[in-house]
Amino acid sequence: MDTMLSAKSAKKTSPGLDRSRQSELLAAIDIGSNSARLEIGTITKGRYKRVDYLKEMVRLGGGLDSHGMLTEEAMQRGLACLARFAQRLKGFEPWQVRAVATQTLREARNRDAFLQRANRVLGHPIEVIAGREEARLIYQGVARLQPSELPRLVIDIGGRSTEMILGQGRTALTKESFSVGSVSLSLQHFPQGRFTAEAFRSAQIAAGAELEEALTLFDRSAWQEALGSSGTVGAVSQILVANGITDGSITPDSLRWCIERCMEAGSADLLNLPGLKAERKAVLGGGLSILYTLAMHFDIEALRPAKGALRQGVIFDLEERHEAARNHRALDPRDASVRELQQRFRVDKVHGERIRARALSLWQSLADPSAATDGEHTRELGWASALHEIGMMVSHHDHHRHSAYLLGHVDAAGFSQSQQRRLAALVLGQRGELIKLAEHMHDTALMSQVLCLRLAIILHHARIDLSAETASLQRGRNKVHLKLNKRWANQNPRTLHLLDEECRRWSAQGNRQLSLMLT
Repeated sequence: MDTMLSAKSAKKTSPGLDRSRQSELLAAIDIGSNSARLEIGTITKGRYKRVDYLKEMVRLGGGLDSHGMLTEEAMQRGLACLARFAQRLKGFEPWQVRAVATQTLREARNRDAFLQRANRVLGHPIEVIAGREEARLIYQGVARLQPSELPRLVIDIGGRSTEMILGQGRTALTKESFSVGSVSLSLQHFPQGRFTAEAFRSAQIAAGAELEEALTLFDRSAWQEALGSSGTVGAVSQILVANGITDGSITPDSLRWCIERCMEAGSADLLNLPGLKAERKAVLGGGLSILYTLAMHFDIEALRPAKGALRQGVIFDLEERHEAARNHRALDPRDASVRELQQRFRVDKVHGERIRARALSLWQSLADPSAATDGEHTRELGWASALHEIGMMVSHHDHHRHSAYLLGHVDAAGFSQSQQRRLAALVLGQRGELIKLAEHMHDTALMSQVLCLRLAIILHHARIDLSAETASLQRGRNKVHLKLNKRWANQNPRTLHLLDEECRRWSAQGNRQLSLMLT
């Protein structure tokens, strides 16, 4: 499939840009530790074309205090940037936009407080993605925009993390994320932007200590070309080209040249190199240290800048989700992850499908078809139903708690950490008291998902099939009626007993009343 990326990035945008083709646009927002980016593009017959690109240096990563809290000043920088992005996204439907956040918000202890404010400002939900999911999306962006069948090493040095991926074609084979980046390393080893030989030495040792565990995973024999996808690689490459050192390829010798220029200047403020942007000076020391460590440890003779990046990977992933929704033969990447998790944790797939079908049947009566997120909530209920018993692999006792922990922490390609936490809440609520979901009672959609999952599990507690007509839901005002086939109910007093208990639970602890109706 052919791909293309337009060369020119828009600095300013016209409010009327491409409004006649608005429904064809897809947008990705990448909220990184150093900068935030908005990419808008179209995909036509497999060809990608950038329509608009906005970038702002927000330095969220530099706003984490010693307690792991994002400062109010850093939050305000991020919110102001998102407000400007929101202006550009006016008229976009929810399904056209996906916003992701990376390492700084993975680390921030007060991230939920920031995300609540950020979601309101942006007008679209922001998903915090895990490191390996970030790596997968980075590779997807590179593979689509710079296709090749050669085995590749792709590296992305961000503000607070570095992702490394081995892949071939469009498949990412090995994905890892390491908690070292240009911002964090610069803050720790180059205070006040001072460049010394000792500072570079200590920064390289720290980077090597973090990356050393990857030596066998990304052995030189496993790849034939190395590509760098990030602002750090792009910034260093531009310096090398502007000074006539290389054609843009980053080599060990060219990195030594850059480090020598930094030490000659003595500080970031005094460093004046052609091709070096002012906003890059503060994090250059950390970025060079990581690059040099990677080059020496992993025997990288030349690292070439890649065309693709995380933001394009997000757009391609969004396209795949839409294609899966339009064409049921196409696979949403998250469906593949669910199947892999079922296999890894030896889930009873037959029973999982039984619960999924029943829960979705009940959900149809409660879902709001006019809600923009209804389709995603439907898929979430299906995935939670299919995986509700993965905790059985740990222990049958309290397996719902084990299931919730696993779903909240396992690496699952395609899922954000935010969505995994939602799935974890769903499976935690599959049985037992509802009081453990007290913090979610305001979330009407989630509690409806919980209700459908719980009822499906009770109806099929004997792990047998039932006819579709056995049970259905009828929504009333602040009340839900479970309609049961009277003959079936009379023949199954134990299930009826469990359902009576469920009604009492919702009355005492839930956010709505549940009653039984025999018809």
